[in-house]
Amino acid sequence: QGAVPATIAILEGQVHVGLTEDQLESLALGEKPAVKTSRRDFAYVLAKGLNGGTTVSGTMLVAHKVGIPIFVTGGIGGVHRGADSSMDISADLTELGRTPVMVVSAGVKSILDIPRTLEYLETQGVSVSILGPNKNFPDFFTRDSGQHAPNNVETPAEAALMLHKQMELNLNSGMLMAVPIPEEYEGNGKKIKEAIDVALSEASTSVSGRDITPFILKRVNQLTQGHSLESNIALIENNAKFGAQIALHYAKLRNPQKKIIKKNLESIGSKNSSNQGMPVVIGGSIVDFIITVHEPHIKFSGQTHLGQIRQSYGGVGRNMGDALTHLLESSGPSPLLISAIGSDTHGSALLQHNPKMDTRGIARIEDASTAVYSVVLDQKGEALFGIGDMSIHAQVTPQH
Repeated sequence: QGAVPATIAILEGQVHVGLTEDQLESLALGEKPAVKTSRRDFAYVLAKGLNGGTTVSGTMLVAHKVGIPIFVTGGIGGVHRGADSSMDISADLTELGRTPVMVVSAGVKSILDIPRTLEYLETQGVSVSILGPNKNFPDFFTRDSGQHAPNNVETPAEAALMLHKQMELNLNSGMLMAVPIPEEYEGNGKKIKEAIDVALSEASTSVSGRDITPFILKRVNQLTQGHSLESNIALIENNAKFGAQIALHYAKLRNPQKKIIKKNLESIGSKNSSNQGMPVVIGGSIVDFIITVHEPHIKFSGQTHLGQIRQSYGGVGRNMGDALTHLLESSGPSPLLISAIGSDTHGSALLQHNPKMDTRGIARIEDASTAVYSVVLDQKGEALFGIGDMSIHAQVTPQH
C-alpha cells in the first residue's frame, strides 16, 4: 500500500522496532523461546536478556515511544468470560485508555465477553469505531458479534482524519478501529465458534492467566482442521491493508505541503529510481545569547556595562536542519535532526522554534541543561569572548 511496516519485538533483551526477514523467521519458528510480553513484563524480559513477543499492550507502549501512531494486529484482548469472579481483564484495555495509538484490528477475540469489553473501553475513554458501512462490531472470525460500536467511518481517509483530530487535541488515550473480516472468509465462522466453546470448556480446567488465549487459538486450529488459521491470516492481511491506507492518509494530513513518497521495492538501488532519501543531520542544538556592549571600553572589575542582549537559536546541526526544512518544504521529506537537549524551558523553546522540522531524533535528557552559548560583542560587532555550556552533547552517542 506504500506504507513502511515496523514489526516490534524483543530480541535478546533489546527492543527492536523493525525486524529483518531473518529475525522475523527466527521469532516465528521459536528457535529461542519468546516470553509473551505486556507492559508489566518489559523490565524482567530486558534484564534477563530474553526474547519477547509483545502483546497489544506491549506493542502500543513501544510504538508510542518511537512516534508510531498506528498499529495493526489481529484482535485485541478484553474482558474474559467469567471475569466477574476471575477478574481476568486484558492489559490491552487499560493501555488503550492511556496510550495515544490507533489500533486497527478485527474487533476483539470471540473467546471474550464482548459486551463487557466494549463497556470497559467506554470507561477508559477509548474511541471505538468500525471501518465500514455500519456499526456492527466484529468478533475476529465473524463480521457481526451482535454488538454495536459507538461510531463507524466509511473510508480510511475518514479514519485518518479521526486520528488527526485526536492528536490535535493531545488526548492521552488510544483508538480502536475495527475492520470486519472479509466476507469470503466468514463462512467458517459458525464452525469456529463451536470449536471455541469446546476449547473454552477445556481451558477452564487446565490453564489460566496469559496462557488462556494461546491455548484456545491453538486448540481451535486443531478442532477446525486448520480453517481458523486460514481465516486468521486473511483477517490480519486485511487489517494490514486498511491500516496502511489509514497511515498514508494520516501522513498527508500531518504534512500537507510534502510529497508522500511511495517506495517501490523493485526500484531500490536502480540508477533511474526517483525515490528520495531522508536527509539526516547530526549535531548541536544551542540557545544563543548575543551580548553587545554599547560602551567603548570594557572593564573586567565587576562593573555593569550598558548594552543589548538578545536570544536566538543556534548550533550548527540545528541551523542546518532548520535551513533544510525550509528548503525541502514542498519538494521532499523533512530532515531528521539527531541531537540532545535538556528537559527545561530552553529545550522546549528549541523544539517549538521550527515545528515543521522532524525532531524525533532529539534526545531529551532528564536533569540536564540544554546547551547555552553566550558571546560578548564590542561596539563594532566583533566578538570579544564567549562562554559555552555544551556538556549535554556528550549524550549524542553512536548508540543514540
